Amino acid sequence: MDRDTVSGYVSATFVAAGKIEVLNTAGNVVALDLKDVKGVYFVREFGDSESLTRKTFTSRPRTEGLWVRLRFRDNEIIEGMMPNDLIQESGDGFSIIPPDTRSNTQRIFVPRAALEEMTVLAVIGERKSQRRGRRPDDTRQVPMFT
Repeated sequence: MDRDTVSGYVSATFVAAGKIEVLNTAGNVVALDLKDVKGVYFVREFGDSESLTRKTFTSRPRTEGLWVRLRFRDNEIIEGMMPNDLIQESGDGFSIIPPDTRSNTQRIFVPRAALEEMTVLAVIGERKSQRRGRRPDDTRQVPMFT
């Protein structure tokens, strides 16, 4: 939350007992309290480019899922996409895909404690194929209640 960064690697289950375990680039395991973390940024490569250049979508996202707007405790706002299956999310936080998929940041894990508010802007489903004309009736099914 104080804008310090720790570059390193996390395991698949990196949140345990209210802490995030990071293997830093020096090879030491560092445990950070969830309440002190604003976000875990999953990046293509380490460097100074971990900050997001675009924090909101310029138009309606094309991928399916939940389009969400997160407002942090420091009033910073970031939009992103989440799966439309909240069972996949952990109780400790949310995983979002940021608006600019070509940037260095591929995904962000945001602890619940870092958020002031989360708003679902839209539920975007998969596109239905364009139907031309009417589909013929299925004659294989016998009408049961006519």
